[in-house]
Amino acid sequence: MHFDLSKPQKLLQESARTFFKRECPLTRVRELMETGNGFDETLWTHMVDQGWTGLMLPEKYEGLELSIVELAALAEEMGRACTPSPFLATTWASVLIAESENTPIQTKYLKAIAEGSCMATVALQDAESGWNPNLVATTLQPTDNGFKLTGEKWYVLDAATADVLLVVAKKRDQLAIALIPRNREGISIESTPSIDETRKFSQVKFNEVTVSSEDLIAVGGQADKALQRSMHVGTIAVCADLIGSMQWMLETTVEYAKTRKQFGVPIGSFQAVQHQCADMLLLLESSRSATYYAAWALSEDDPASERAVSMAKAYCSDSGREIGNRACQVLGGIGFTWEHDLQLYYKRAKGDELLFGDATFHREELAKQILND
Repeated sequence: MHFDLSKPQKLLQESARTFFKRECPLTRVRELMETGNGFDETLWTHMVDQGWTGLMLPEKYEGLELSIVELAALAEEMGRACTPSPFLATTWASVLIAESENTPIQTKYLKAIAEGSCMATVALQDAESGWNPNLVATTLQPTDNGFKLTGEKWYVLDAATADVLLVVAKKRDQLAIALIPRNREGISIESTPSIDETRKFSQVKFNEVTVSSEDLIAVGGQADKALQRSMHVGTIAVCADLIGSMQWMLETTVEYAKTRKQFGVPIGSFQAVQHQCADMLLLLESSRSATYYAAWALSEDDPASERAVSMAKAYCSDSGREIGNRACQVLGGIGFTWEHDLQLYYKRAKGDELLFGDATFHREELAKQILND
């Protein structure tokens, strides 16, 4: 059995690494962190030119029609570069639209997303729902001409830059997903502070927003299925992003251990420091194996894919935090300062730990799957 990326997948990853080194160095990352929306139009345009916004979309919508494994390879390099962009939000939304089987909506928006003229995001979490769609409290109330959408969505990724919002709500006792332009009357967006300033979150309020029947992309079982698939894809992208962050932290820590001297010798010669670095490597490679296996399983519609995704996210969430802790230990006093770039990756890893559910959430999901079997 082959356990490595194919040659085209490696070329994609290598070209992405070169691209981000050139287009988004850490000096630019810090500049974008200070902005309100973290959006660089030039960077986004160049990413669109690479075809990445349509990476998994069908060719009929100008997409590349690649697999989730290629998405993971690309997302890993975004994590290694700590890239601020609406890529994750738009990818999640595009998969949700593609899985909805709503042909008019797909025709209207998927090509625009692939061409970079439309950015999108998914508004899922209510104040108390967490990442469980069944607990959302936002409602679609029937009217003579359609529906009125009322509620609040928390931690909506890149809502300030998105052109459209895919809102998860309840239509009576069924799950429904509505696609709504961000500038529609009754929508207000307020920035939410985050530990990771490379990703921008917002609180979105809907005050009796008008929603037509044509705005609904999926209802009931179809909505459940499309949302679950899109969340699994998003989870894989976040796991891969975590791997990129962990890789950078490991390489930086090892290099520091080789050059930093104490008692006249490099600290890397001390067994305690060597153990820290060895444990970091073990956590990283185990995370990588779990993530790429889950990406493959999901691409192949393997029956074990759902379990593999939760296993990967649970392991990567814990590993990202642990590797960040150990990197700070080895780097000592410089490791947690604003001037050193380690703090960017540590915060990115902490943010990724929570996105699409933390380790506790996914262990509970695994327990449910095992008991159901």
